[in-house]
Amino acid sequence: MSTVRVGLRCDADPQRGVGHLVRCLALGEELLARGATVEVFGTVTGVDWAAGRLAARGIPLHPGPDTPDALVRAARRHDLDVLVLDSYDLDPACAGALREAGVLTLAVVDGDTRGQDADLFLDQNVGADLTVRTGRLLAGSAYTLLGDSVLTARPATPRPTRVDRPSVLAFFGGTDAAGAAPVLAELLIATGRPMTLTAVVGRPEITGRLTALRTGPGQSLRPVPPTDALPDLIAAADLVVSAAGTSTWELCCLGAPSALVCVVDNQRESYHRVVAAGLAAGLGELPDLVADDTAQTAAVRLLDELLESDVRRAALSARAHAAVDGRGRGRVVDAVLDALDHQWIAQAY
Repeated sequence: MSTVRVGLRCDADPQRGVGHLVRCLALGEELLARGATVEVFGTVTGVDWAAGRLAARGIPLHPGPDTPDALVRAARRHDLDVLVLDSYDLDPACAGALREAGVLTLAVVDGDTRGQDADLFLDQNVGADLTVRTGRLLAGSAYTLLGDSVLTARPATPRPTRVDRPSVLAFFGGTDAAGAAPVLAELLIATGRPMTLTAVVGRPEITGRLTALRTGPGQSLRPVPPTDALPDLIAAADLVVSAAGTSTWELCCLGAPSALVCVVDNQRESYHRVVAAGLAAGLGELPDLVADDTAQTAAVRLLDELLESDVRRAALSARAHAAVDGRGRGRVVDAVLDALDHQWIAQAY
């Protein structure tokens, strides 16, 4: 497999977040472990810790072409066999242009193919049921892309959750572009329950808003910067409050009792499916938690119940742990290599 060359086309910045890069990097780690060469094509700015992850793994970062012709030229210049496309902004015609050029194309999507014409589609969301015009669909949590640090931290069984003063972790993506951390920290504090609350924050203004909050008796609040040790923080928490983005699958794999918030529109469908499946509790949508008294009251009540009930947290942990087994990226790479083998055979004849 040493001759297989793979490109990952994704972007990360404070506005778009880091979810696309994180799941592409998980796929890259699996490919590297199997002897492939991996390169990233895109923009990674304002998130130094994410760029550091690439550097630590020896993965080169190149400017990300945005047009079909430019992407085909980049694929030929770097002699790529496979190109993974993971972007909501990239021209949908890129996938078809790459296929026409003989580059095997995997499109990572979330409920919408955006009209792309790829060889493979990956939708790792619970209950994914896309109809694709071309290629093969890899759908559902069996294909979840998770990084080495998450897989290493995965417990063999769901963890016990009986504690007197729960440890709570709050994080909302690599940059918390929507400013969710102060909102949810205030709701947690409003329960009046004793807790140690750790909030991961990627921007100084978020830290300032958090430190201005007044905690109650038995409560503590500690802001920390984004870190590669996030899986260890998740594993140590009795309750995790997070956005309903790509980190949902990390929480499930680690068996974390979680309460999710729908932070942006493209999380809505996945949020409802995950909550309906009982893999996490649902706190609602962020705009409502900011401005709607009824939504705020309901969220505080639910958080209070989760902090009080170790039985409920244990049930969430068990269902989440069972839903994501951590072997998804291996299944995706198997599918990519199988498709590549068939392509090479077809070209030979």
